[in-house]
Amino acid sequence: MLRRPLPVNALGRSPAARHARSLATQRPPQRSQNYGPSSSTPSTPHQSSKARPPLPQQTWLARTIRRSPVAKKAFLTLAAVLGYGSVKQYAGRRAYNLYRELCISRPDDEAAFWKDECHLPPTFQSWFTVTNLHVWLLTVRLRALPAPHGANYVQGLIDHFFIDVEDRVRAVLQPVSAKSLAPAQNLAPYTVPSNFYQVANTLKGAQPRPLGRAPESLVSRQMKIFKEQWAGMGMSLDLGLVRSDPELAAAVWRNLLGARGARGIAYPSPKGKGKGAEQYFRRTVNLAGGKVEKLEKLAKRGGLEAEERRDDGSGVHDFPPAEADKYVAYPELMATVVEYIRRELVRLESIPDEVLLGRGQIGTESYGLKELRFGRVRAPDGIVASFPRE
Repeated sequence: MLRRPLPVNALGRSPAARHARSLATQRPPQRSQNYGPSSSTPSTPHQSSKARPPLPQQTWLARTIRRSPVAKKAFLTLAAVLGYGSVKQYAGRRAYNLYRELCISRPDDEAAFWKDECHLPPTFQSWFTVTNLHVWLLTVRLRALPAPHGANYVQGLIDHFFIDVEDRVRAVLQPVSAKSLAPAQNLAPYTVPSNFYQVANTLKGAQPRPLGRAPESLVSRQMKIFKEQWAGMGMSLDLGLVRSDPELAAAVWRNLLGARGARGIAYPSPKGKGKGAEQYFRRTVNLAGGKVEKLEKLAKRGGLEAEERRDDGSGVHDFPPAEADKYVAYPELMATVVEYIRRELVRLESIPDEVLLGRGQIGTESYGLKELRFGRVRAPDGIVASFPRE
Protein backbone atom coordinates (compact mmCIF):
# COMPACT_ATOMS: atom_id res chain seq x y z
CA MET A 1 0.00 0.00 0.00
CA LEU A 2 1.31 3.46 -0.80
CA ARG A 3 1.53 4.83 2.72
CA ARG A 4 4.16 7.46 1.87
CA PRO A 5 2.63 9.18 -1.13
CA LEU A 6 4.08 11.57 -3.68
CA PRO A 7 3.64 15.35 -3.23
CA VAL A 8 0.40 16.88 -4.43
CA ASN A 9 -1.37 20.22 -4.29
CA ALA A 10 -4.14 20.87 -1.82
CA LEU A 11 -7.41 19.18 -2.64
CA GLY A 12 -10.86 20.73 -2.67
CA ARG A 13 -14.28 19.19 -2.30
CA SER A 14 -13.82 17.19 -5.52
CA PRO A 15 -10.07 16.48 -5.54
CA ALA A 16 -10.05 14.17 -8.55
CA ALA A 17 -11.59 16.91 -10.70
CA ARG A 18 -8.13 18.49 -10.87
CA HIS A 19 -5.98 15.39 -10.76
CA ALA A 20 -7.63 12.87 -13.11
CA ARG A 21 -5.27 11.10 -15.47
CA SER A 22 -5.27 11.54 -19.23
CA LEU A 23 -8.04 9.52 -20.78
CA ALA A 24 -8.04 7.42 -23.91
CA THR A 25 -11.40 7.62 -25.67
CA GLN A 26 -10.89 5.40 -28.71
CA ARG A 27 -13.82 3.16 -29.63
CA PRO A 28 -13.13 -0.47 -28.68
CA PRO A 29 -13.33 -3.34 -31.18
CA GLN A 30 -16.71 -4.77 -32.15
CA ARG A 31 -18.14 -6.88 -29.35
CA SER A 32 -20.27 -9.94 -29.44
CA GLN A 33 -23.92 -9.77 -28.39
CA ASN A 34 -23.48 -12.38 -25.65
CA TYR A 35 -22.34 -10.04 -22.89
CA GLY A 36 -24.25 -11.41 -19.94
CA PRO A 37 -22.35 -12.72 -16.94
CA SER A 38 -21.02 -16.24 -17.23
CA SER A 39 -21.37 -18.94 -14.62
CA SER A 40 -18.19 -17.69 -12.97
CA THR A 41 -19.44 -14.10 -12.84
CA PRO A 42 -23.01 -14.13 -11.59
CA SER A 43 -25.10 -11.05 -12.23
CA THR A 44 -25.95 -10.68 -8.54
CA PRO A 45 -22.97 -10.37 -6.20
CA HIS A 46 -22.46 -12.49 -3.14
CA GLN A 47 -24.30 -10.85 -0.28
CA SER A 48 -22.61 -10.05 2.99
CA SER A 49 -23.63 -12.06 6.01
CA LYS A 50 -24.57 -8.83 7.78
CA ALA A 51 -27.75 -6.95 6.92
CA ARG A 52 -27.32 -3.80 4.86
CA PRO A 53 -28.03 -0.52 6.69
CA PRO A 54 -31.33 1.16 5.77
CA LEU A 55 -31.25 3.77 3.02
CA PRO A 56 -32.08 7.41 3.83
CA GLN A 57 -35.68 8.46 3.27
CA GLN A 58 -36.65 10.30 0.11
CA THR A 59 -37.12 14.07 0.26
CA TRP A 60 -40.48 15.80 0.02
CA LEU A 61 -39.73 16.91 -3.56
CA ALA A 62 -38.85 13.38 -4.68
CA ARG A 63 -42.04 11.95 -3.19
CA THR A 64 -44.17 14.69 -4.79
CA ILE A 65 -42.69 14.14 -8.25
CA ARG A 66 -43.20 10.39 -8.01
CA ARG A 67 -46.87 10.78 -7.05
CA SER A 68 -47.88 13.54 -9.49
CA PRO A 69 -47.35 13.17 -13.29
CA VAL A 70 -48.04 16.89 -13.71
CA ALA A 71 -45.38 17.82 -11.17
CA LYS A 72 -42.94 15.39 -12.79
CA LYS A 73 -43.49 16.89 -16.25
CA ALA A 74 -43.06 20.43 -14.94
CA PHE A 75 -39.91 19.45 -13.06
CA LEU A 76 -38.36 17.74 -16.09
CA THR A 77 -39.17 20.72 -18.30
CA LEU A 78 -37.51 23.11 -15.86
CA ALA A 79 -34.50 20.79 -15.49
CA ALA A 80 -34.03 20.68 -19.26
CA VAL A 81 -34.13 24.50 -19.49
CA LEU A 82 -31.46 24.71 -16.79
CA GLY A 83 -29.21 22.22 -18.63
CA TYR A 84 -29.82 19.38 -16.23
CA GLY A 85 -30.41 17.04 -19.16
CA SER A 86 -27.15 17.82 -20.99
CA VAL A 87 -24.81 15.02 -22.01
CA LYS A 88 -22.22 15.94 -19.37
CA GLN A 89 -24.79 16.33 -16.58
CA TYR A 90 -26.38 12.99 -17.42
CA ALA A 91 -22.93 11.35 -17.45
CA GLY A 92 -22.26 12.66 -13.95
CA ARG A 93 -25.52 11.28 -12.58
CA ARG A 94 -25.10 7.99 -14.42
CA ALA A 95 -21.55 7.71 -13.03
CA TYR A 96 -22.95 8.21 -9.53
CA ASN A 97 -25.28 5.24 -10.01
CA LEU A 98 -22.43 3.14 -11.43
CA TYR A 99 -20.31 3.92 -8.39
CA ARG A 100 -23.10 3.48 -5.86
CA GLU A 101 -24.52 0.24 -7.22
CA LEU A 102 -21.39 -1.50 -8.51
CA CYS A 103 -18.40 -0.42 -6.41
CA ILE A 104 -19.42 0.52 -2.87
CA SER A 105 -20.77 -2.90 -1.87
CA ARG A 106 -17.82 -4.96 -3.13
CA PRO A 107 -15.82 -4.94 0.14
CA ASP A 108 -18.91 -6.13 2.06
CA ASP A 109 -19.90 -8.69 -0.61
CA GLU A 110 -16.47 -10.36 -0.46
CA ALA A 111 -15.61 -9.57 3.17
CA ALA A 112 -14.63 -13.18 3.92
CA PHE A 113 -12.06 -13.20 1.10
CA TRP A 114 -10.48 -9.84 1.88
CA LYS A 115 -10.47 -10.18 5.67
CA ASP A 116 -9.90 -13.91 6.23
CA GLU A 117 -7.79 -14.90 3.22
CA CYS A 118 -5.97 -11.65 2.41
CA HIS A 119 -5.79 -10.68 6.13
CA LEU A 120 -6.88 -7.10 5.55
CA PRO A 121 -7.95 -5.45 8.81
CA PRO A 122 -11.56 -4.16 9.11
CA THR A 123 -10.52 -0.53 8.68
CA PHE A 124 -11.54 2.32 6.41
CA GLN A 125 -8.15 2.02 4.69
CA SER A 126 -8.99 -1.55 3.65
CA TRP A 127 -12.42 -0.46 2.42
CA PHE A 128 -10.81 2.27 0.33
CA THR A 129 -8.31 -0.14 -1.22
CA VAL A 130 -10.90 -2.73 -2.28
CA THR A 131 -13.32 -0.08 -3.54
CA ASN A 132 -10.50 1.62 -5.42
CA LEU A 133 -9.79 -1.65 -7.24
CA HIS A 134 -13.36 -1.78 -8.57
CA VAL A 135 -13.39 1.91 -9.45
CA TRP A 136 -10.27 1.22 -11.54
CA LEU A 137 -11.95 -1.76 -13.23
CA LEU A 138 -14.83 0.47 -14.30
CA THR A 139 -12.45 3.23 -15.32
CA VAL A 140 -10.62 0.91 -17.72
CA ARG A 141 -13.88 0.15 -19.52
CA LEU A 142 -15.18 3.73 -19.46
CA ARG A 143 -11.97 5.04 -21.02
CA ALA A 144 -12.87 3.08 -24.15
CA LEU A 145 -16.14 4.96 -24.66
CA PRO A 146 -16.24 7.33 -27.65
CA ALA A 147 -15.48 11.00 -27.05
CA PRO A 148 -16.68 12.95 -25.15
CA HIS A 149 -18.45 10.21 -23.16
CA GLY A 150 -15.26 8.51 -21.99
CA ALA A 151 -13.86 11.63 -20.34
CA ASN A 152 -17.25 12.64 -18.90
CA TYR A 153 -17.99 9.25 -17.35
CA VAL A 154 -14.52 8.70 -15.93
CA GLN A 155 -14.44 12.20 -14.47
CA GLY A 156 -17.86 11.73 -12.92
CA LEU A 157 -16.93 8.34 -11.46
CA ILE A 158 -13.73 9.65 -9.86
CA ASP A 159 -15.47 12.79 -8.58
CA HIS A 160 -18.20 10.79 -6.84
CA PHE A 161 -15.62 8.36 -5.44
CA PHE A 162 -13.62 11.12 -3.77
CA ILE A 163 -16.66 13.04 -2.55
CA ASP A 164 -17.79 9.80 -0.90
CA VAL A 165 -14.30 9.17 0.51
CA GLU A 166 -14.16 12.67 2.03
CA ASP A 167 -17.61 12.19 3.52
CA ARG A 168 -16.51 8.91 5.10
CA VAL A 169 -13.20 10.37 6.30
CA ARG A 170 -15.08 13.08 8.16
CA ALA A 171 -17.39 10.46 9.68
CA VAL A 172 -14.39 8.43 10.86
CA LEU A 173 -12.45 11.40 12.26
CA GLN A 174 -15.47 13.11 13.83
CA PRO A 175 -18.63 10.97 13.96
CA VAL A 176 -21.88 12.92 14.13
CA SER A 177 -23.31 13.21 17.63
CA ALA A 178 -26.95 12.52 18.42
CA LYS A 179 -27.05 16.04 19.88
CA SER A 180 -26.07 17.67 16.58
CA LEU A 181 -28.16 20.69 15.60
CA ALA A 182 -27.73 20.10 11.87
CA PRO A 183 -30.82 19.12 9.81
CA ALA A 184 -31.36 15.35 9.46
CA GLN A 185 -30.84 15.41 5.68
CA ASN A 186 -27.40 16.99 6.21
CA LEU A 187 -26.36 14.11 8.46
CA ALA A 188 -27.19 11.38 5.93
CA PRO A 189 -24.15 9.77 4.23
CA TYR A 190 -23.32 10.70 0.65
CA THR A 191 -23.98 7.13 -0.49
CA VAL A 192 -24.65 4.16 1.82
CA PRO A 193 -22.91 2.99 5.02
CA SER A 194 -20.63 -0.04 5.02
CA ASN A 195 -20.29 -2.88 7.52
CA PHE A 196 -16.76 -3.62 6.31
CA TYR A 197 -15.29 -1.15 8.80
CA GLN A 198 -16.57 0.44 11.99
CA VAL A 199 -16.29 3.98 13.27
CA ALA A 200 -14.76 4.09 16.75
CA ASN A 201 -17.56 6.15 18.28
CA THR A 202 -20.18 3.64 17.18
CA LEU A 203 -18.59 0.73 19.06
CA LYS A 204 -20.30 -0.34 22.28
CA GLY A 205 -18.57 1.15 25.28
CA ALA A 206 -16.52 3.65 23.24
CA GLN A 207 -16.00 7.09 24.74
CA PRO A 208 -17.75 9.74 22.62
CA ARG A 209 -15.51 12.35 21.05
CA PRO A 210 -16.06 16.03 21.84
CA LEU A 211 -18.60 17.90 19.73
CA GLY A 212 -17.29 19.84 16.77
CA ARG A 213 -15.80 19.25 13.36
CA ALA A 214 -12.64 17.40 12.47
CA PRO A 215 -9.72 19.79 11.79
CA GLU A 216 -9.63 20.71 8.10
CA SER A 217 -5.85 20.26 8.03
CA LEU A 218 -6.25 16.64 9.12
CA VAL A 219 -8.98 15.98 6.57
CA SER A 220 -6.91 17.59 3.79
CA ARG A 221 -3.87 15.52 4.74
CA GLN A 222 -5.85 12.28 4.64
CA MET A 223 -7.37 13.23 1.30
CA LYS A 224 -3.90 13.87 -0.13
CA ILE A 225 -2.81 10.42 1.02
CA PHE A 226 -5.87 8.73 -0.49
CA LYS A 227 -5.45 10.67 -3.73
CA GLU A 228 -1.88 9.43 -4.04
CA GLN A 229 -2.93 5.87 -3.25
CA TRP A 230 -5.60 6.11 -5.96
CA ALA A 231 -3.12 7.44 -8.52
CA GLY A 232 -0.32 5.04 -7.58
CA MET A 233 -2.56 1.97 -7.56
CA GLY A 234 -4.16 2.97 -10.87
CA MET A 235 -0.85 3.48 -12.62
CA SER A 236 0.64 0.23 -11.30
CA LEU A 237 -2.44 -1.75 -12.37
CA ASP A 238 -2.45 -0.05 -15.78
CA LEU A 239 1.19 -1.04 -16.24
CA GLY A 240 0.54 -4.63 -15.20
CA LEU A 241 -2.49 -4.81 -17.47
CA VAL A 242 -0.50 -4.00 -20.60
CA ARG A 243 2.71 -5.82 -19.66
CA SER A 244 2.10 -9.23 -18.11
CA ASP A 245 0.36 -11.21 -15.40
CA PRO A 246 3.50 -11.28 -13.19
CA GLU A 247 3.63 -7.47 -13.36
CA LEU A 248 -0.06 -7.33 -12.48
CA ALA A 249 0.47 -9.78 -9.61
CA ALA A 250 3.25 -7.55 -8.26
CA ALA A 251 0.86 -4.57 -8.31
CA VAL A 252 -1.71 -6.65 -6.42
CA TRP A 253 0.90 -7.64 -3.84
CA ARG A 254 2.05 -4.05 -3.28
CA ASN A 255 -1.35 -2.39 -3.19
CA LEU A 256 -3.85 -4.99 -1.98
CA LEU A 257 -1.68 -7.26 0.19
CA GLY A 258 0.34 -4.52 1.86
CA ALA A 259 3.68 -5.63 0.33
CA ARG A 260 4.08 -8.00 3.24
CA GLY A 261 7.47 -9.69 3.33
CA ALA A 262 9.21 -7.08 1.14
CA ARG A 263 12.30 -7.12 3.37
CA GLY A 264 12.28 -10.88 3.78
CA ILE A 265 10.33 -13.38 5.84
CA ALA A 266 11.07 -13.75 9.55
CA TYR A 267 10.97 -17.40 10.65
CA PRO A 268 10.69 -18.77 14.20
CA SER A 269 13.96 -19.47 15.93
CA PRO A 270 14.74 -23.21 15.89
CA LYS A 271 15.87 -23.00 19.52
CA GLY A 272 12.84 -21.07 20.66
CA LYS A 273 14.90 -17.90 21.22
CA GLY A 274 15.01 -14.59 19.43
CA LYS A 275 12.17 -12.42 18.29
CA GLY A 276 8.79 -13.78 19.30
CA ALA A 277 5.39 -13.00 17.90
CA GLU A 278 4.74 -10.50 20.67
CA GLN A 279 8.03 -8.64 20.02
CA TYR A 280 8.27 -8.72 16.25
CA PHE A 281 6.74 -5.97 14.14
CA ARG A 282 7.71 -4.71 10.68
CA ARG A 283 5.81 -2.99 7.91
CA THR A 284 6.70 -1.77 4.44
CA VAL A 285 7.45 1.94 4.11
CA ASN A 286 7.34 3.61 0.69
CA LEU A 287 9.72 6.57 0.58
CA ALA A 288 9.19 7.41 -3.10
CA GLY A 289 9.54 11.15 -2.91
CA GLY A 290 6.54 12.23 -0.85
CA LYS A 291 6.13 15.29 1.30
CA VAL A 292 3.17 14.06 3.30
CA GLU A 293 5.68 12.88 5.87
CA LYS A 294 9.06 14.48 5.28
CA LEU A 295 12.22 12.39 5.35
CA GLU A 296 13.74 14.67 7.99
CA LYS A 297 11.09 13.53 10.45
CA LEU A 298 11.99 9.89 9.79
CA ALA A 299 15.64 10.63 10.52
CA LYS A 300 14.71 12.21 13.86
CA ARG A 301 12.71 9.10 14.77
CA GLY A 302 15.63 6.78 14.11
CA GLY A 303 15.65 6.30 10.33
CA LEU A 304 13.99 3.79 8.04
CA GLU A 305 14.43 0.73 10.25
CA ALA A 306 12.83 2.47 13.21
CA GLU A 307 9.97 3.63 10.99
CA GLU A 308 9.39 0.07 9.76
CA ARG A 309 9.05 -1.08 13.37
CA ARG A 310 6.56 1.69 14.23
CA ASP A 311 2.90 0.69 14.21
CA ASP A 312 1.10 3.30 12.06
CA GLY A 313 -2.32 1.92 12.94
CA SER A 314 -3.07 0.69 9.41
CA GLY A 315 -3.20 -2.95 10.52
CA VAL A 316 -1.17 -4.04 7.47
CA HIS A 317 2.27 -5.32 8.43
CA ASP A 318 4.51 -8.34 8.01
CA PHE A 319 3.42 -11.57 9.63
CA PRO A 320 5.32 -12.38 12.84
CA PRO A 321 7.57 -15.46 12.88
CA ALA A 322 4.87 -17.60 14.48
CA GLU A 323 2.59 -16.88 11.49
CA ALA A 324 5.17 -17.17 8.71
CA ASP A 325 3.21 -20.05 7.17
CA LYS A 326 0.59 -17.54 5.97
CA TYR A 327 2.98 -16.47 3.22
CA VAL A 328 2.53 -19.88 1.59
CA ALA A 329 -0.92 -18.82 0.33
CA TYR A 330 0.33 -15.57 -1.24
CA PRO A 331 1.11 -16.90 -4.73
CA GLU A 332 -2.38 -18.38 -5.01
CA LEU A 333 -3.96 -15.19 -3.64
CA MET A 334 -2.14 -13.07 -6.20
CA ALA A 335 -3.13 -15.46 -8.99
CA THR A 336 -6.76 -15.37 -7.80
CA VAL A 337 -6.96 -11.56 -7.88
CA VAL A 338 -5.14 -11.35 -11.23
CA GLU A 339 -7.56 -13.88 -12.73
CA TYR A 340 -10.49 -11.90 -11.29
CA ILE A 341 -9.19 -8.66 -12.82
CA ARG A 342 -8.67 -10.22 -16.27
CA ARG A 343 -12.02 -12.00 -16.20
CA GLU A 344 -13.99 -8.91 -15.21
CA LEU A 345 -12.27 -6.72 -17.79
CA VAL A 346 -13.07 -9.20 -20.54
CA ARG A 347 -16.69 -9.29 -19.39
CA LEU A 348 -16.94 -5.49 -19.28
CA GLU A 349 -15.37 -5.28 -22.75
CA SER A 350 -18.12 -7.51 -24.14
CA ILE A 351 -20.84 -5.14 -22.92
CA PRO A 352 -21.91 -2.68 -25.64
CA ASP A 353 -21.30 1.04 -25.16
CA GLU A 354 -25.06 1.70 -25.22
CA VAL A 355 -25.59 -0.30 -22.03
CA LEU A 356 -22.89 1.65 -20.18
CA LEU A 357 -24.08 5.02 -21.50
CA GLY A 358 -27.71 4.44 -20.52
CA ARG A 359 -30.72 5.96 -22.23
CA GLY A 360 -29.60 9.56 -21.90
CA GLN A 361 -32.90 10.74 -20.40
CA ILE A 362 -33.58 12.23 -16.99
CA GLY A 363 -34.79 9.54 -14.63
CA THR A 364 -33.07 6.63 -16.44
CA GLU A 365 -29.65 6.98 -14.78
CA SER A 366 -29.95 3.58 -13.07
CA TYR A 367 -31.00 1.73 -16.24
CA GLY A 368 -29.26 -1.58 -17.03
CA LEU A 369 -26.99 -1.76 -13.97
CA LYS A 370 -27.88 -5.34 -13.02
CA GLU A 371 -25.92 -6.91 -15.87
CA LEU A 372 -22.91 -4.74 -15.06
CA ARG A 373 -22.47 -6.13 -11.54
CA PHE A 374 -19.15 -7.71 -10.67
CA GLY A 375 -18.91 -11.43 -10.02
CA ARG A 376 -17.19 -13.40 -7.28
CA VAL A 377 -13.45 -13.01 -6.78
CA ARG A 378 -13.00 -16.76 -6.61
CA ALA A 379 -14.54 -18.40 -9.68
CA PRO A 380 -15.47 -22.08 -9.11
CA ASP A 381 -14.63 -22.86 -12.74
CA GLY A 382 -11.55 -20.60 -12.95
CA ILE A 383 -7.93 -21.50 -13.61
CA VAL A 384 -6.86 -21.09 -9.99
CA ALA A 385 -9.68 -23.40 -8.86
CA SER A 386 -8.16 -26.13 -11.04
CA PHE A 387 -4.80 -26.05 -9.25
CA PRO A 388 -4.03 -29.35 -7.47
CA ARG A 389 -4.58 -29.39 -3.73
CA GLU A 390 -2.80 -31.42 -1.10
